[in-house]
Amino acid sequence: MSSIKAKIKGMIPQGVYRVLEPEYHRIIAIAANIRYGFPARDMHVIGVTGTNGKTTTSCMIHRMLTDAGYKTALMTTVSYGVGNDITPQQLHMTTASAPLLQRRIAEFKKAGVEWLVLETTSHALAQHRTLGVPYEIGVMTNVTHEHLDYHGTFEHYLRSKLRLFQVAARHGRAFGVYNADDDSAERWRHAVPRSLAYGVRNGELIATNIQMTAQQSTYDVQYREVQYHITCQIPGEFNVYNSLAAVAVGIELGLSKEQIEKGIAALESVEGRMNTIDAGQPYAAVIDFAHTPDSFERLLSDLRQSTKGKLVVMFGSAGRRDETKRAIQGQIAGKYADEVVLTEEDDRDVDGNEILAQIAEGVKQSGKVKDQNLFLVLDRPSAIQFAVSRVSAADDAVIFLGKGHEKVIERADGEHPWDEAQQVRDAITRASA
Repeated sequence: MSSIKAKIKGMIPQGVYRVLEPEYHRIIAIAANIRYGFPARDMHVIGVTGTNGKTTTSCMIHRMLTDAGYKTALMTTVSYGVGNDITPQQLHMTTASAPLLQRRIAEFKKAGVEWLVLETTSHALAQHRTLGVPYEIGVMTNVTHEHLDYHGTFEHYLRSKLRLFQVAARHGRAFGVYNADDDSAERWRHAVPRSLAYGVRNGELIATNIQMTAQQSTYDVQYREVQYHITCQIPGEFNVYNSLAAVAVGIELGLSKEQIEKGIAALESVEGRMNTIDAGQPYAAVIDFAHTPDSFERLLSDLRQSTKGKLVVMFGSAGRRDETKRAIQGQIAGKYADEVVLTEEDDRDVDGNEILAQIAEGVKQSGKVKDQNLFLVLDRPSAIQFAVSRVSAADDAVIFLGKGHEKVIERADGEHPWDEAQQVRDAITRASA
């Protein structure tokens, strides 16, 4: 199917293709629903969308519902499955193609699943890949600069994501959970009949008494007569927001205070999200999937505060994706890190050196100087080895961004197997030898 699509794409002018592509996906989605008997009917679906935090929020909700006794399935960038039987996701996309999505939902239904937590991208919504999925609870994490290479403008990007709430407004609970601190909050509030807003500054659920460490965050949140004390095992202020969204879902479903608190605390980690690599080294080594300006700002500002020694950041930017974010991410990284190492991410058929040069322009704007505290190492394994050589003390930290959980890296000659965590472990071991 993908090869046929590629041939069609090559024959049609890009502007025309952009118009026709959603209809192509709509037809495929209709056919998939028919083939698998509209499997999502009578299933309760919670959709999670946003620029950042979708995967972690989805996993928190799924764990909370599973621990509360709900027969719940999960589909995210990282994994899919039912209850505690979760399988790593191998696909290089967030929301699966319509045929695969419907097939897996059919499998979930056969297994007796009543609830599905589905991470949902703007691409999937714009392309009708989720057609036939009766979302009844929509969750929005945030909306920031991303995927303008596909959507063209931020407004089109936002409208694509809003479709999740518009679908939810027509099914079941017709309920939305949205980030009240986001600039687009009012758009989300008006998209559904009922909603619950969360935030650190605004909303009906406001986190107070926030305490953050390198290992976790704790905070209190009051809703009506109940006060919840939340422990989030995944560090960072952004995960305070993600867990607040999960609290809101738990409240809507009538979970008890204990079920909500224990359910969120039970999630110890999500693959590729703030994962600490311990290979016996004295310094901190962290892997995260962050690949947008907003996620860079949130994550690196937190790391800067918690890192007393040198902070080294390594990342790249995918080829054939939004070019406008590259210099922005470079500037953010340069602002917070002591040293920046630029490398390949998924360059595909784009000149990797050109990508690095675009990012480097932003890094230089922050005051960094090439070959002093800004380094360009195109080969990612070599860049990882170089990055670990730049830290040594117990107070130092090195963070590897952009790949996270992904099991392949895309180069001009196709996909190659990839395991970021193992690459980092091996590099640390070699550096210590």
